[in-house]
Amino acid sequence: MTKTSKSPGLGYIIFISTIVSLGGFLFGFDAGIISGVMEYASPEFNLSDGQSGWVVSSPTFVAMFAMLIAGRLSDKIGRKKILLFVGFGYALSALMSAYASSYEMLYIARMLGGIAFGAALILAPTYIAEISTPENRGKLVSIQQLNIVLGFFAAFLSNYYFNDAFKSGSSFLTESNIWRWMLGAEFFPAIAYFLLLFFVPKSPRWLFSKNRNEEGKAVLEKLYGAEVAERESATIMNNLQEEKNKEKVAIGELFKPALRFILLIGLTIGILQQVTGINAVYFYANSIFKQTGMGTNGAFISGVILSGTSVVFTLVAMYLIDRVGRRPLLLVGMAGIAASLLLCAYGFNQATYQLDSSDIVALEALKGVDLNNIVDKTYTSDVDFKNTMKNALGNQLYLKQEGAILEAAANVNAPLILIGILGFIACFAFSLGPVMWVMLSEMYPTKYRGLAIGFIGFVNSFSSWVVQQIFPWELSNLGNAMTFLIFGLIASFGFFIMLKVLPETKGKSLEQLEKELVR
Repeated sequence: MTKTSKSPGLGYIIFISTIVSLGGFLFGFDAGIISGVMEYASPEFNLSDGQSGWVVSSPTFVAMFAMLIAGRLSDKIGRKKILLFVGFGYALSALMSAYASSYEMLYIARMLGGIAFGAALILAPTYIAEISTPENRGKLVSIQQLNIVLGFFAAFLSNYYFNDAFKSGSSFLTESNIWRWMLGAEFFPAIAYFLLLFFVPKSPRWLFSKNRNEEGKAVLEKLYGAEVAERESATIMNNLQEEKNKEKVAIGELFKPALRFILLIGLTIGILQQVTGINAVYFYANSIFKQTGMGTNGAFISGVILSGTSVVFTLVAMYLIDRVGRRPLLLVGMAGIAASLLLCAYGFNQATYQLDSSDIVALEALKGVDLNNIVDKTYTSDVDFKNTMKNALGNQLYLKQEGAILEAAANVNAPLILIGILGFIACFAFSLGPVMWVMLSEMYPTKYRGLAIGFIGFVNSFSSWVVQQIFPWELSNLGNAMTFLIFGLIASFGFFIMLKVLPETKGKSLEQLEKELVR
């Protein structure tokens, strides 16, 4: 839009943008809550590694496809209607998850939530961009990313309080229902989001695209005042007419020689954002922290610290991205990510595991179990130790007691690994997390931008799903050290690729970037 003076409705625009971007908060909440849920739901249903991975990753799997159709569907029936379905879908998913009576019902309920957040991640920034001005568009759209990390923080904090209440002997929480309360807690922000959306107007640009010009102009007047609304109405109608005259772009055109370079850069950043393990750490934070021997309570506390770190460094990114530039943030962030992950691998590689007689006496669950071949034996491999314990106790009992067993048996430099994990989260939050989307919006010519971002977004989501799905298998079969070593080596390799090919887009017009990057 072309507004040049401060809008009288800026506060109203911020209010609307905040409501719409609460879909991002719910995505973060849903993604973060599952970390604590699996501590209790996995043993409840006696899940295998593959089943645990599917419960966690199934929302991401369906979200990939929801992203592909949400934009086009909203062009037909409107942004607001789809967002209302999103809010209702989140609330219904939370209730169905909380009342799940089987593994199958649990992942189906979570897939419903995945459809909701897949649509929300596409439509919220689209809607906000359509009501904002060039002067405030970047900050308003970035509210979405901030809400995502705030959702993670709220989820980890909620899990911590539920776990603390359970451990303190709360009368209404039991081992078989605590995870249901964790999941059910999402219903309250979801239903609040659904109700608040009724206060959001329809997108003025969508109204004009449906020839509902008077309604569109009325929304613009409420946002900007009559004088600006008149000017913006003419601008929008001209733009819509120009779009009608444009040729549609086929996906095959993205691979033509002139665009290969920037497509390669976009795919590299999009894949690296996920295969360095960010969603493995977020979605399985409690499991990872338990591997350090800090116990279940310590794992829940560390999750709160982790998500708080993410919020702080996301704010750092919002402050620095237009001051320092995209390339320095990404390169410094990638170097920090690689170093942090390799530090975790080193810390886990030095770990040993041993249960002595006093440990077995202290652990109630181990009484009556024949552990003569385990007592006082030192294991240098976490895989060997965990497999031995699973064979002795059975998979379900081991899953219930894993935190207590590892707390007793593990000799690990937990502070070193915690520093590595928090360093990874901090470096990701000011680099790969937010900067990727900014660069994608800047690198591509206008004609190809929407298609390119959609294609790379799909590849990015697929990479995320693969990481979430196989992570439990990696921990069980490759071990903690090898898993983090793989992530660290990928990040190191990615750093050198980006050092070689990554352009700087800060302070350049889209036309200038097109001239420099399209070869």
